[in-house]
Amino acid sequence: MKYEPGLPEPLAARLRAARRWFVLTGAGISAESGVPTFRGAGGLWEGFRPEELASADGFRRDPARVWRWYRWRRGIVARAEPNAGHRALVSLERQVEHFSLATQNVDGLHERAGNCNVLALHGSIMRARCFAGCLAAAQDEEAQPVPRCICGSPLRPDVVWFGETLPGELLEQATVEAGHCEVCLVVGTSAFVHPAAGLPIAARLAGAILVEVNLEETPLSPVCDAVLHGPAAIVLPDLLRCLGLLREPLPGSGV
Repeated sequence: MKYEPGLPEPLAARLRAARRWFVLTGAGISAESGVPTFRGAGGLWEGFRPEELASADGFRRDPARVWRWYRWRRGIVARAEPNAGHRALVSLERQVEHFSLATQNVDGLHERAGNCNVLALHGSIMRARCFAGCLAAAQDEEAQPVPRCICGSPLRPDVVWFGETLPGELLEQATVEAGHCEVCLVVGTSAFVHPAAGLPIAARLAGAILVEVNLEETPLSPVCDAVLHGPAAIVLPDLLRCLGLLREPLPGSGV
């Protein structure tokens, strides 16, 4: 399957000349690596109530159940590999003068692909932290149904749950990056989940070129300079190749 970006040349020229890029990614880019999205048929929420598995109250009620679900998800993530979309963003980071990437994903695939400047807004599923908030951590999270911190409190997955705020320092850094970029590239996100969904709008209001890559229309689409429909693993390499920003070939991708 071949994707042709078909960008108007004036817009393509502006993208080629841009020195500062800010990228926001969501579950769509990881879905192509076999990591399920949350909503829809086959999504992670199918058959579950989100507040039972991804909230502090749900954890208090049944921490063992929450940990079983997150260990199942950890297994999926551990078997997943970065796809050509992830690797294209690594190439982009190496080609432009200033690059930053904020992600709503907790799978670490951007870092595993080789991106360096990653702001993981929603945390990491592979980490745990003390539910009571202390800074210590257990030595072996897998040894117990509910792992314990050395302070005695249960450990919880180090991700942002419903009802919790994003880490202030990370969100502030992402907001600064969005407000100073020349291009904001939005990949695989529904544009529904705030405050991350507000970052492209901040970039647009600051004068950035806004490019969306998604399988379908989102609430962000009407204000974008370009909307590119298709799988990120196909669209991103072809887009960056069109702009002369792709190192050939992508490692292990065959494209």
